[in-house]
Amino acid sequence: MARISKKKNVYTLIDPLREYLRTYDREYRLPLLYEDLLEYDDSVALIDKDMEDTLWETVIFPQLEVNNIHQGLKKIYALLRAGGDLSVMDHLFIERIDICLYGNTRPFRVRIVNKINDNFDYFYIKKADASRIYGLELEHLLSPNRISFLVHQETLIEEHIIGVPGDMFIKQYLNDRINKVRLAKEFVKFNERCFVRLLGDMHASNFVVDITPDFEEVSYRLRAIDFDQQSYEGRKVVYMPQYFKENNPIINLGIGTLTPETVLQYQKEERSLISRRYKANANVDDLLRVMVTDIIAPEKNVRNLGQELADHHKDGRFLGCKTMGQLVKLSLDRLMG
Repeated sequence: MARISKKKNVYTLIDPLREYLRTYDREYRLPLLYEDLLEYDDSVALIDKDMEDTLWETVIFPQLEVNNIHQGLKKIYALLRAGGDLSVMDHLFIERIDICLYGNTRPFRVRIVNKINDNFDYFYIKKADASRIYGLELEHLLSPNRISFLVHQETLIEEHIIGVPGDMFIKQYLNDRINKVRLAKEFVKFNERCFVRLLGDMHASNFVVDITPDFEEVSYRLRAIDFDQQSYEGRKVVYMPQYFKENNPIINLGIGTLTPETVLQYQKEERSLISRRYKANANVDDLLRVMVTDIIAPEKNVRNLGQELADHHKDGRFLGCKTMGQLVKLSLDRLMG
Protein backbone atom coordinates (compact mmCIF):
# COMPACT_ATOMS: atom_id res chain seq x y z
CA MET A 1 0.00 0.00 0.00
CA ALA A 2 1.08 3.57 -0.66
CA ARG A 3 1.69 5.94 2.23
CA ILE A 4 3.26 9.38 2.63
CA SER A 5 5.26 9.29 5.86
CA LYS A 6 6.71 12.80 5.98
CA LYS A 7 5.77 16.28 4.85
CA LYS A 8 7.59 17.24 1.69
CA ASN A 9 10.01 20.12 1.38
CA VAL A 10 8.76 23.41 -0.08
CA TYR A 11 10.74 24.42 -3.18
CA THR A 12 11.13 28.03 -4.25
CA LEU A 13 10.41 29.10 -7.82
CA ILE A 14 13.47 29.34 -10.05
CA ASP A 15 13.76 32.24 -12.51
CA PRO A 16 12.95 30.17 -15.65
CA LEU A 17 9.72 29.01 -14.00
CA ARG A 18 8.76 32.59 -13.19
CA GLU A 19 9.48 33.53 -16.80
CA TYR A 20 7.18 30.72 -17.96
CA LEU A 21 4.43 31.96 -15.64
CA ARG A 22 4.78 35.52 -16.98
CA THR A 23 4.74 34.31 -20.58
CA TYR A 24 1.50 32.38 -20.11
CA ASP A 25 -0.30 34.96 -17.94
CA ARG A 26 -0.05 33.09 -14.67
CA GLU A 27 1.82 35.86 -12.84
CA TYR A 28 0.05 39.04 -11.72
CA ARG A 29 0.86 41.71 -9.17
CA LEU A 30 -1.49 41.02 -6.28
CA PRO A 31 -2.84 43.57 -3.78
CA LEU A 32 -2.35 41.10 -0.91
CA LEU A 33 0.24 38.42 -0.19
CA TYR A 34 0.03 35.25 1.85
CA GLU A 35 2.04 36.83 4.66
CA ASP A 36 -0.51 39.66 4.98
CA LEU A 37 -3.18 37.17 6.03
CA LEU A 38 -0.98 35.82 8.82
CA GLU A 39 -1.55 39.08 10.72
CA TYR A 40 -4.86 37.95 12.18
CA ASP A 41 -5.70 38.55 15.86
CA ASP A 42 -7.64 35.42 16.67
CA SER A 43 -9.36 32.36 15.22
CA VAL A 44 -12.30 30.10 16.04
CA ALA A 45 -12.93 26.50 15.05
CA LEU A 46 -15.16 26.14 11.99
CA ILE A 47 -18.02 23.71 12.65
CA ASP A 48 -20.04 22.19 9.80
CA LYS A 49 -23.83 21.80 9.57
CA ASP A 50 -23.62 18.45 11.38
CA MET A 51 -21.77 20.12 14.29
CA GLU A 52 -18.51 18.38 13.36
CA ASP A 53 -15.12 20.09 13.51
CA THR A 54 -13.92 20.75 9.95
CA LEU A 55 -10.28 21.15 11.06
CA TRP A 56 -10.39 24.65 9.54
CA GLU A 57 -10.39 27.80 11.69
CA THR A 58 -12.04 31.10 10.80
CA VAL A 59 -9.60 33.97 11.34
CA ILE A 60 -10.42 37.37 12.82
CA PHE A 61 -8.50 40.47 11.75
CA PRO A 62 -8.04 43.80 13.57
CA GLN A 63 -11.07 46.01 12.88
CA LEU A 64 -8.97 48.72 11.27
CA GLU A 65 -7.53 46.23 8.75
CA VAL A 66 -10.68 44.35 7.76
CA ASN A 67 -11.81 46.71 4.98
CA ASN A 68 -8.40 46.83 3.28
CA ILE A 69 -8.06 43.05 3.46
CA HIS A 70 -11.55 42.45 2.06
CA GLN A 71 -11.01 44.93 -0.78
CA GLY A 72 -7.72 43.27 -1.66
CA LEU A 73 -9.34 39.83 -1.67
CA LYS A 74 -12.13 41.01 -3.96
CA LYS A 75 -9.54 42.39 -6.39
CA ILE A 76 -7.74 39.04 -6.34
CA TYR A 77 -11.02 37.26 -7.10
CA ALA A 78 -11.63 39.66 -10.02
CA LEU A 79 -8.18 38.77 -11.40
CA LEU A 80 -8.79 35.06 -10.97
CA ARG A 81 -12.31 34.91 -12.40
CA ALA A 82 -12.78 37.97 -14.60
CA GLY A 83 -9.34 38.87 -15.91
CA GLY A 84 -9.12 41.86 -13.58
CA ASP A 85 -12.50 43.41 -14.47
CA LEU A 86 -13.12 45.25 -11.21
CA SER A 87 -16.78 45.91 -12.01
CA VAL A 88 -17.58 42.41 -10.69
CA MET A 89 -16.53 43.59 -7.22
CA ASP A 90 -19.54 45.88 -6.74
CA HIS A 91 -21.93 43.13 -5.66
CA LEU A 92 -19.46 40.81 -3.89
CA PHE A 93 -18.52 40.61 -0.24
CA ILE A 94 -16.11 38.47 1.78
CA GLU A 95 -18.10 36.33 4.19
CA ARG A 96 -15.31 34.34 5.81
CA ILE A 97 -11.57 33.67 5.74
CA ASP A 98 -10.41 30.28 7.05
CA ILE A 99 -7.01 28.75 7.68
CA CYS A 100 -6.09 25.06 7.62
CA LEU A 101 -3.53 24.68 10.39
CA TYR A 102 -2.87 20.98 9.72
CA GLY A 103 -2.07 21.51 6.03
CA ASN A 104 1.46 21.23 4.68
CA THR A 105 1.60 24.96 3.87
CA ARG A 106 -1.23 26.28 6.12
CA PRO A 107 -3.46 27.50 3.27
CA PHE A 108 -6.17 30.15 3.58
CA ARG A 109 -9.63 29.64 2.08
CA VAL A 110 -11.80 32.63 1.23
CA ARG A 111 -15.59 32.41 0.94
CA ILE A 112 -16.91 35.18 -1.32
CA VAL A 113 -20.64 35.84 -1.77
CA ASN A 114 -22.78 37.57 -4.40
CA LYS A 115 -25.09 39.80 -2.35
CA ILE A 116 -27.68 39.96 -5.16
CA ASN A 117 -28.50 36.24 -5.17
CA ASP A 118 -26.47 34.81 -2.24
CA ASN A 119 -24.47 32.57 -4.59
CA PHE A 120 -21.00 31.89 -3.20
CA ASP A 121 -17.59 30.71 -4.33
CA TYR A 122 -14.26 29.91 -2.72
CA PHE A 123 -10.64 30.51 -3.58
CA TYR A 124 -7.38 29.66 -1.83
CA ILE A 125 -4.28 31.62 -0.88
CA LYS A 126 -1.16 29.55 -0.30
CA LYS A 127 2.60 29.70 -0.17
CA ALA A 128 4.01 29.28 -3.66
CA ASP A 129 5.72 25.91 -4.04
CA ALA A 130 7.36 24.89 -7.31
CA SER A 131 6.14 21.28 -7.07
CA ARG A 132 2.55 22.41 -6.67
CA ILE A 133 2.79 24.87 -9.58
CA TYR A 134 4.18 22.20 -11.91
CA GLY A 135 1.32 19.96 -10.80
CA LEU A 136 -1.33 22.61 -11.42
CA GLU A 137 0.02 23.46 -14.86
CA LEU A 138 0.40 19.83 -15.94
CA GLU A 139 -3.17 19.20 -14.80
CA HIS A 140 -4.34 22.18 -16.85
CA LEU A 141 -2.47 21.09 -19.97
CA LEU A 142 -2.69 17.29 -19.95
CA SER A 143 -5.93 16.40 -18.18
CA PRO A 144 -9.52 16.98 -19.37
CA ASN A 145 -9.77 19.75 -16.73
CA ARG A 146 -8.87 23.44 -16.84
CA ILE A 147 -7.51 25.20 -13.75
CA SER A 148 -7.16 28.89 -12.91
CA PHE A 149 -4.33 29.99 -10.65
CA LEU A 150 -2.16 33.07 -10.15
CA VAL A 151 1.30 33.62 -8.69
CA HIS A 152 3.02 36.71 -7.29
CA GLN A 153 6.32 36.54 -5.40
CA GLU A 154 5.85 33.71 -2.88
CA THR A 155 2.04 33.72 -2.99
CA LEU A 156 -0.16 31.29 -4.94
CA ILE A 157 -3.87 31.86 -5.62
CA GLU A 158 -5.97 28.82 -6.62
CA GLU A 159 -9.57 28.50 -7.70
CA HIS A 160 -11.91 26.12 -5.90
CA ILE A 161 -12.38 22.81 -7.73
CA ILE A 162 -16.00 21.74 -7.52
CA GLY A 163 -17.01 18.18 -6.74
CA VAL A 164 -17.90 15.75 -3.97
CA PRO A 165 -14.79 15.01 -1.85
CA GLY A 166 -13.66 11.46 -2.55
CA ASP A 167 -13.94 10.27 1.05
CA MET A 168 -17.46 11.75 1.30
CA PHE A 169 -18.42 10.17 -2.03
CA ILE A 170 -17.32 6.75 -0.78
CA LYS A 171 -19.35 7.12 2.43
CA GLN A 172 -22.51 8.68 1.04
CA TYR A 173 -22.80 7.75 -2.65
CA LEU A 174 -21.02 4.47 -3.29
CA ASN A 175 -23.88 2.31 -2.03
CA ASP A 176 -26.48 4.39 -3.83
CA ARG A 177 -27.83 3.78 -7.32
CA ILE A 178 -24.59 4.52 -9.12
CA ASN A 179 -23.38 3.29 -12.48
CA LYS A 180 -20.61 1.02 -11.25
CA VAL A 181 -19.03 0.48 -14.66
CA ARG A 182 -18.78 4.19 -15.43
CA LEU A 183 -17.27 4.96 -12.02
CA ALA A 184 -14.78 2.10 -12.27
CA LYS A 185 -13.80 3.19 -15.78
CA GLU A 186 -13.15 6.74 -14.58
CA PHE A 187 -10.99 5.50 -11.71
CA VAL A 188 -8.86 3.50 -14.17
CA LYS A 189 -8.40 6.59 -16.34
CA PHE A 190 -7.67 8.79 -13.29
CA ASN A 191 -5.09 6.26 -12.10
CA GLU A 192 -3.44 6.32 -15.52
CA ARG A 193 -3.32 10.14 -15.68
CA CYS A 194 -1.65 10.32 -12.27
CA PHE A 195 0.92 7.64 -13.04
CA VAL A 196 1.91 8.94 -16.47
CA ARG A 197 2.63 12.47 -15.21
CA LEU A 198 3.79 11.37 -11.73
CA LEU A 199 1.18 13.10 -9.59
CA GLY A 200 1.30 11.47 -6.18
CA ASP A 201 -0.77 11.03 -3.01
CA MET A 202 -4.16 10.72 -4.68
CA HIS A 203 -6.01 9.06 -1.82
CA ALA A 204 -9.72 9.79 -1.36
CA SER A 205 -9.17 13.04 0.56
CA ASN A 206 -7.14 14.54 -2.28
CA PHE A 207 -9.59 14.20 -5.16
CA VAL A 208 -13.22 15.07 -5.80
CA VAL A 209 -15.87 13.32 -7.88
CA ASP A 210 -17.65 15.52 -10.40
CA ILE A 211 -21.09 14.02 -11.02
CA THR A 212 -22.76 15.01 -14.31
CA PRO A 213 -26.27 13.82 -15.26
CA ASP A 214 -26.50 12.68 -18.88
CA PHE A 215 -29.73 12.25 -20.86
CA GLU A 216 -29.77 8.52 -20.09
CA GLU A 217 -27.24 7.99 -17.32
CA VAL A 218 -24.83 9.73 -14.93
CA SER A 219 -21.16 10.37 -15.71
CA TYR A 220 -18.34 10.67 -13.19
CA ARG A 221 -15.00 12.40 -13.37
CA LEU A 222 -12.30 12.20 -10.70
CA ARG A 223 -10.40 15.45 -10.28
CA ALA A 224 -7.23 15.99 -8.29
CA ILE A 225 -7.43 18.88 -5.81
CA ASP A 226 -4.05 18.62 -4.08
CA PHE A 227 -0.84 18.98 -6.08
CA ASP A 228 1.79 19.12 -3.32
CA GLN A 229 3.07 15.68 -4.26
CA GLN A 230 3.81 16.35 -7.92
CA SER A 231 6.98 14.36 -8.65
CA TYR A 232 8.47 14.21 -5.16
CA GLU A 233 8.33 10.73 -3.59
CA GLY A 234 10.73 7.98 -4.63
CA ARG A 235 8.26 5.07 -4.85
CA LYS A 236 6.10 4.42 -7.89
CA VAL A 237 3.10 3.21 -5.82
CA VAL A 238 2.66 6.77 -4.48
CA TYR A 239 1.77 7.82 -8.04
CA MET A 240 -0.85 5.10 -8.49
CA PRO A 241 -4.17 5.78 -6.69
CA GLN A 242 -4.97 2.06 -6.88
CA TYR A 243 -2.48 1.43 -4.05
CA PHE A 244 -4.05 3.74 -1.44
CA LYS A 245 -6.19 1.81 1.03
CA GLU A 246 -8.56 4.81 1.32
CA ASN A 247 -9.56 4.13 -2.31
CA ASN A 248 -10.26 0.41 -1.75
CA PRO A 249 -14.08 0.68 -1.94
CA ILE A 250 -13.83 2.07 -5.49
CA ILE A 251 -11.07 -0.38 -6.41
CA ASN A 252 -13.12 -3.34 -5.16
CA LEU A 253 -16.07 -2.08 -7.17
CA GLY A 254 -13.89 -2.08 -10.27
CA ILE A 255 -12.62 -5.59 -9.60
CA GLY A 256 -16.22 -6.77 -9.59
CA THR A 257 -17.26 -4.97 -12.76
CA LEU A 258 -14.27 -4.74 -15.13
CA THR A 259 -12.28 -7.44 -16.86
CA PRO A 260 -8.49 -7.18 -17.38
CA GLU A 261 -9.18 -6.60 -21.08
CA THR A 262 -11.45 -3.59 -20.43
CA VAL A 263 -8.99 -2.14 -17.90
CA LEU A 264 -6.25 -2.32 -20.55
CA GLN A 265 -8.58 -0.71 -23.08
CA TYR A 266 -9.34 2.24 -20.78
CA GLN A 267 -5.65 2.67 -19.98
CA LYS A 268 -4.81 2.83 -23.69
CA GLU A 269 -7.65 5.30 -24.28
CA GLU A 270 -6.34 7.63 -21.59
CA ARG A 271 -2.74 7.43 -22.80
CA SER A 272 -3.94 8.33 -26.28
CA LEU A 273 -5.87 11.34 -24.94
CA ILE A 274 -2.85 12.55 -22.96
CA SER A 275 -0.70 12.20 -26.07
CA ARG A 276 -3.17 14.28 -28.11
CA ARG A 277 -3.26 17.02 -25.48
CA TYR A 278 0.52 17.05 -25.39
CA LYS A 279 0.73 17.50 -29.17
CA ALA A 280 -1.94 20.22 -29.13
CA ASN A 281 -0.24 22.37 -26.45
CA ALA A 282 3.07 24.04 -27.21
CA ASN A 283 3.03 25.12 -23.55
CA VAL A 284 3.89 21.58 -22.49
CA ASP A 285 7.31 21.62 -24.13
CA ASP A 286 8.04 25.05 -22.65
CA LEU A 287 7.06 23.86 -19.18
CA LEU A 288 9.09 20.65 -19.43
CA ARG A 289 12.18 22.58 -20.59
CA VAL A 290 12.03 24.35 -17.25
CA MET A 291 11.03 21.35 -15.18
CA VAL A 292 13.88 19.09 -16.34
CA THR A 293 16.41 21.58 -14.93
CA ASP A 294 14.63 22.17 -11.61
CA ILE A 295 15.42 20.39 -8.34
CA ILE A 296 12.07 19.58 -6.73
CA ALA A 297 12.94 16.38 -4.87
CA PRO A 298 15.91 14.86 -3.01
CA GLU A 299 18.42 13.08 -5.23
CA LYS A 300 17.73 9.71 -3.57
CA ASN A 301 14.01 10.02 -4.43
CA VAL A 302 14.85 10.64 -8.09
CA ARG A 303 17.25 7.70 -8.14
CA ASN A 304 14.83 5.31 -6.42
CA LEU A 305 11.88 6.31 -8.60
CA GLY A 306 14.01 6.06 -11.74
CA GLN A 307 14.96 2.49 -10.79
CA GLU A 308 11.35 1.49 -10.11
CA LEU A 309 10.09 3.06 -13.35
CA ALA A 310 12.87 1.37 -15.31
CA ASP A 311 11.79 -1.99 -13.85
CA HIS A 312 8.09 -1.28 -14.40
CA HIS A 313 8.41 -0.15 -18.01
CA LYS A 314 11.47 -2.32 -18.80
CA ASP A 315 13.10 0.87 -20.07
CA GLY A 316 16.65 1.57 -18.93
CA ARG A 317 16.44 5.23 -19.96
CA PHE A 318 14.81 6.03 -16.63
CA LEU A 319 18.06 5.09 -14.88
CA GLY A 320 19.83 8.02 -16.52
CA CYS A 321 17.38 10.68 -15.29
CA LYS A 322 18.85 13.14 -12.79
CA THR A 323 15.73 15.19 -11.95
CA MET A 324 12.05 14.53 -11.43
CA GLY A 325 11.35 16.70 -14.47
CA GLN A 326 13.42 14.33 -16.62
CA LEU A 327 11.41 11.38 -15.30
CA VAL A 328 8.14 13.15 -16.13
CA LYS A 329 9.35 14.09 -19.60
CA LEU A 330 10.48 10.54 -20.39
CA SER A 331 7.19 9.15 -19.10
CA LEU A 332 5.32 11.49 -21.44
CA ASP A 333 7.71 10.93 -24.35
CA ARG A 334 6.96 7.21 -24.18
CA LEU A 335 3.35 8.02 -25.14
CA MET A 336 4.48 9.75 -28.31
CA GLY A 337 5.98 6.60 -29.79
